[in-house]
Amino acid sequence: MKLIILQNKLKEGISVIERVPTRSLSLPILNNILLKAEKSFINLAATNLEIGIKWWALAKVEVEGVIIIPSQIFSNFINFLPNKPISMSSKDLTLNIICENYITTLKGVTPEDFPIIPQITEGESVSVESQSFCRGLAQVADIATPSTAKPEISGVYFAFQKDVVKMAATDSFRLGEKTFSLNPKAATPLLKEYVFILPQKAAKEIISIFGEKEGELRIYFSPNQVLFELPMAETPHPQVQLISRLIEGEYPSYQEIIPEKYETQLILQRNEFLNQLKTAALFSGKINEVKLKIDPKKEKVEISSQNPDLGEYHSYLAGRIKGKGFEVSFNYRFLIDGLLNIKSPEVAFELTDFEGPGVLKPVGDQSYIYVVMPIKAS
Repeated sequence: MKLIILQNKLKEGISVIERVPTRSLSLPILNNILLKAEKSFINLAATNLEIGIKWWALAKVEVEGVIIIPSQIFSNFINFLPNKPISMSSKDLTLNIICENYITTLKGVTPEDFPIIPQITEGESVSVESQSFCRGLAQVADIATPSTAKPEISGVYFAFQKDVVKMAATDSFRLGEKTFSLNPKAATPLLKEYVFILPQKAAKEIISIFGEKEGELRIYFSPNQVLFELPMAETPHPQVQLISRLIEGEYPSYQEIIPEKYETQLILQRNEFLNQLKTAALFSGKINEVKLKIDPKKEKVEISSQNPDLGEYHSYLAGRIKGKGFEVSFNYRFLIDGLLNIKSPEVAFELTDFEGPGVLKPVGDQSYIYVVMPIKAS
């Protein structure tokens, strides 16, 4: 193998795949990355057996070939190099790297030991706008929680329908759902619905890798895996592929806990609501409780918290309120997380009673809802 590539381009590729290799004592091969020169491209690949990532870039390839090299030392060394052309060549299991006055040899591993990263070559696919899709995914991805008892809620639920995709996540105490419209001009409508549960780590990698990249993100479906692919700007050839295993099992019927109607609706200024909750959090107790006392006649909400060791807190938030008044308690962390996922100046907070779930929504945007359970009085 022999090729030449600019340092900043190679550094970009390493930043995409370096989070996937894991320190594994039982399978040390997973601590490595695959480096391949083929035709006019350099290809880097890594896997932890749950997620596989491949990255390509145009390069001056003089001799094709492949080598497996330790991820961490390769990444650290390339990051220290100047932004100049890097010449890399391999002989047997040794990689030679030259960049101006920097010269090194890096011991590699036989390519036959590297796990095969699967490909999805058959079945339907759909295209979404990369940045918008990742922004929507970010609104629900952090809600999922690792669970051995209920592995289904360890991931993000996806339901791809004819012209929309629903993404949802829950930790049993709160729920987020985002509805994202598919681009009808970018893909043929799906012939059937595709439903799967994506592991949370894969969802976060998708946000990190594709969230700042412009263009159409292609999603390929299969029974046990899903592939996300972004093409290069200058050629239809893939730039990045991420393939992930799916979580087996049936996702909870979360739609059943979303209230169909409410008894009280509050329209509040998002930033002021958020700020008062953060202040009340300073005085909350061990269960992170803050109380909301709703007064429709005065059109205000009293926000309070109490800690026997620190003191008490009270503040008042004006808003447009319709319905009945009552007092309800929530975990402040859950309310803050929901508000942080909403970017509109105003939020709607819909409540049934002091024991029923509350629903946060952006005002003027029906594509996102955040459901949170109250703290019930003991």
